[in-house]
Amino acid sequence: MKELMVRSVSGIVYVSLVVLSALFSRDVFIVLFCIFAFICLVELMPMIKLNQWLIYPVLPLAYYVIVWQTVPDVILYLILGATLLVNCYLIRDLVLLDRIAMFNTKKHVIVLLYLIGSSLFIALIPDVVETYKPMLLIGIFAIIWVNDSFAYASGKLLGKHKLMKRISPKKTIEGFAGGLIMALVAGAVLHYYVGVYNIYQWLILAFVVAFFGTIGDLIQSKFKRQADVKDSGNIMPGHGGIFDRMDSIIFAAPFAYLTFLIINYVS
Repeated sequence: MKELMVRSVSGIVYVSLVVLSALFSRDVFIVLFCIFAFICLVELMPMIKLNQWLIYPVLPLAYYVIVWQTVPDVILYLILGATLLVNCYLIRDLVLLDRIAMFNTKKHVIVLLYLIGSSLFIALIPDVVETYKPMLLIGIFAIIWVNDSFAYASGKLLGKHKLMKRISPKKTIEGFAGGLIMALVAGAVLHYYVGVYNIYQWLILAFVVAFFGTIGDLIQSKFKRQADVKDSGNIMPGHGGIFDRMDSIIFAAPFAYLTFLIINYVS
């Protein structure tokens, strides 16, 4: 009971920071997510055994130049394409390989694009429409939170078939299905509360975010298993590290951003 209480309080603080920063102003949430992403970077580097301190300044610099100041669309699309390519490559490693090979070049690519690159698109989501729309960001986070919560509950109650036992023994196909279904329900609800997009577009967004969020969680689990650690850190009591909380949204963010671009283009 005490552990559940600690976990709940820690989670509420995290959710409150996300929601309140987004609602307060664009600048405040950019700074907050830059800090969150930097902590994730600090937690990831030892896991993949990359000791390169020059990488750390790259993250705040990228946030300042790409998110805060904005860059031409062509540069943003190149970064998005490179990030998606690396993430798809990690999906391939997740499915086909027992261990993700960690040679030096790949470590740098993982840090620069899988983590730094992907995290940028979290902060860019509210800008996919003409005026700053914080509820879009909160909506994407809400889908992730609903998916995670109901995947856990469904897995506990109904889970019998393992999703990827060698990577994450506690995750089940039933849990994955339960989380995905409720994420779609959340997408439908967000249509009525957030608007901007129609219900079918929100359902597509919910599917993309929940599906790739789960894959992101599995990829981070594989990194931890290879590093022989239980959590990425201990900054969040009951949860582990910030990276343990943000692995899903970090991986899903560029796929969500691409989905927003496609929906905007065809609408």
